[in-house]
Amino acid sequence: KEERMDKEIYKETVAKRAPKSPLFIDCLKAFLFGGAICFLSQWLFFLYVFLGAEEKSAGTLVTVTLIFLAALLTGLGLFDRIARHAGAGTLVPVTGFANSVVSPAIDTKSEGLVIGVGSKIFTIAGPVILFAILSGAIYGVIYYIVTLFS
Repeated sequence: KEERMDKEIYKETVAKRAPKSPLFIDCLKAFLFGGAICFLSQWLFFLYVFLGAEEKSAGTLVTVTLIFLAALLTGLGLFDRIARHAGAGTLVPVTGFANSVVSPAIDTKSEGLVIGVGSKIFTIAGPVILFAILSGAIYGVIYYIVTLFS
């Protein structure tokens, strides 16, 4: 009983002292930064097509460019500064995935290439990869079964 009361008091104290998030402003910033990333992506796509890449290749080049830029900005310590203001606007696209792979690698580089970087590089991104592969496999099985009967 006493432990439950302590938890309730703790929750109330946290609720009173935690800063209130300006939800509308946060959503607006995420929308604008995410839109800016999409605008940059479209501009890069047009640039790559203009330079002679086929549309399919241009799309791949855009993705690789965004991953490179996000990894570079993470390595320079700038991605987190941007993400503080942009919120989900930077974390949802492929840029957020690149950041989630590079960040643990940077944090654990002092532990060595194998024990540090090698073993912890996918600590954040690993579950995303796992469930993406699992979802793809389940979808593939369902698709195969459905096509058998059509």
